[in-house]
Amino acid sequence: MYFFDTYALFEIIRANKEYEKYKDYPLRVSALNIAELYWGLLKDVGKKEADEWLKKFKFDILPIDYEIIISAVSFRHEHKKRDVSLVDSLGYILARKYGLKFLTGDKEFKGMNNVEFVK
Repeated sequence: MYFFDTYALFEIIRANKEYEKYKDYPLRVSALNIAELYWGLLKDVGKKEADEWLKKFKFDILPIDYEIIISAVSFRHEHKKRDVSLVDSLGYILARKYGLKFLTGDKEFKGMNNVEFVK
């Protein structure tokens, strides 16, 4: 099972063949990944199409609690040379907490443990 980084969600929307095999998995994300996705869609395709895309997805939203926040900020600090975003740090920590692989194509995660890196 996977935690879908926002990068992965966009690649599914773009019909990237490398992400074809992941599209039927449960879309486990954080609320912040949905916010990032919606923001990007609003910029790229406008409100109407962005709303249509969000309706197509059935998200399994994992909760972000105090412990996750502290762990994610610590993770981000530990990997500051990689310039990992806070949302990505939260997702990575959520993936570890729930025993999921972190699915992304973000270069900052290439070669890291517990990551399924797909371009």
